[in-house]
Amino acid sequence: MDKRRFLISGGSQGIGAALVKLVCRDGHEVIFTGRHEETVDRVAKTTGAFGFRADHTLSEDNEAVVDLCDRRMGGVDVLVNNAATWYDAALGELDLQRMRALFDLNVFGMVELTNRIAPSMKGQQSGDIVNIASTSGTKGRKLGTAYAASKWAVRGISQCWQAELRPHGIRVFTLCPSEVQTRWGGLGGRNNPNKLYANDIAETVVSALRMPRRAFWPEVSVFATNPWKED
Repeated sequence: MDKRRFLISGGSQGIGAALVKLVCRDGHEVIFTGRHEETVDRVAKTTGAFGFRADHTLSEDNEAVVDLCDRRMGGVDVLVNNAATWYDAALGELDLQRMRALFDLNVFGMVELTNRIAPSMKGQQSGDIVNIASTSGTKGRKLGTAYAASKWAVRGISQCWQAELRPHGIRVFTLCPSEVQTRWGGLGGRNNPNKLYANDIAETVVSALRMPRRAFWPEVSVFATNPWKED
């Protein structure tokens, strides 16, 4: 893959941080975002990427991120929409304010950021957009009303963008990981070596991007082979 200009949202931990590390190692130019200054600084120092603290639910932050990409890199070739949050609750106990906040990031933040990037990609008649959805967006599950609904939305939006952007040479990939061992959602102690790691998903993203430009994966799910095994 030729040198590309990457913007990776939610790149300060988990899947995003693994992807920042991988594409920096391959010599690409990378700007990534995160909500917490400490984790943004840590990833920036260890990878050489440019980290920017941003909340993608805020229009002013999205505007600042796009302006930064234009000034430092001259634009964006690959946008990875990875920033997301998580909330589970039983029906009858759902906090709709928390559900709305989740949609503000997982769905509307993704849409607004991409809405600002798409015109320049259309102008250059080339680009890649990678939307990180989830296998939770392919099947219902107990307690998953808020999170699963947001990831179903990501998949549907991605399909609309695919139909709209393919005539402009822009590929839109949707990636649906199963459970990944990260500290995302405040979970810890997830050290089963048979479950997915963040780097597994990062490698999948890079594999998709390396495809010849005449081809793309509209959607791919990634599962652990035997996540129930305990070593």
